[in-house]
Amino acid sequence: MTTTAAAFGGLVPPVITPLTAEREVDTGSLERVVGRMLDAGVDGLFALGSSGETVFLDDAQRDLALEVIVKTADGAVPVIAGAIEPATARVVGRARAAERLGAQAVVTTAPFYAIVGPTEVERHFRSVHAAVDLPLLAYDIPVCVHTKISNGLMLDLARDGVVVGVKDSSGDDIGFRQLLLLLKDAGLDGFATLTGHEVMVDAMLLAGASGSVPGLANVDPAGYARLHAAVAAGDSATARAEQERLTRLFRIVEAADPATSAGMTRGAGSFKTALHVLGVIESNQVSLPLRPLDDAEAARIRTVLESAELL
Repeated sequence: MTTTAAAFGGLVPPVITPLTAEREVDTGSLERVVGRMLDAGVDGLFALGSSGETVFLDDAQRDLALEVIVKTADGAVPVIAGAIEPATARVVGRARAAERLGAQAVVTTAPFYAIVGPTEVERHFRSVHAAVDLPLLAYDIPVCVHTKISNGLMLDLARDGVVVGVKDSSGDDIGFRQLLLLLKDAGLDGFATLTGHEVMVDAMLLAGASGSVPGLANVDPAGYARLHAAVAAGDSATARAEQERLTRLFRIVEAADPATSAGMTRGAGSFKTALHVLGVIESNQVSLPLRPLDDAEAARIRTVLESAELL
């Protein structure tokens, strides 16, 4: 399998980490989630990301989840592993574990918890790159790490080969569109540009993004595969129609009671509940301090799934 930047494009779902009632990794359910994605025709797998609840898992759970994903993929598609920790040395440790467990690339965010500026963020990425043999992707998610990776810094890191791609979950679609142009003008067309914005995949692909990492692809990987195929075929009408259906499906995140739910409970919690309703995973259990969605919320998700013709 090649490990160039081009190998990390296309549809790369961020795989959830199913848990048992006792909050241990449910390996059987995880195998079914990954197998369903492979059957749908995904181009890669992103393990241990936000949808995978990586920051809530201990190292043994992370290792087990990644081992199952790599084994189930069996070389069919590349596996990108999250190495998401607050500081550089800890990221390097997780990246080396990912390499040992068979991942083809790692992805990390800017440092977090400690207050950092552009100089520290640059030193972080360059230090991780120097310490790890696997290709490195940047994960731009300021809502979680409270630092936005500037387009200027991303361009410098790309030019120097420090990072081979970016997963953009910044919510700044204008900035991402500008980054696509900056990379194009710099002759860096091989740099992997992956949008994490579930409801803007068609627009970002048409703008020149090389792929997507939508959490909703856990629930409907086949739908996102059809969307990618339509864009590749130049069929914008079909792509738009599929994106509209997926945007309606994304309303499952609205099923959680807003009085008792924040971002991760609404995201990973709704994805897991949908997969539980679909019979793919055994439980919709989530990591503490998140809470699993209750029966009333699951019923609302079932209604959305029925409207999307997934049931």
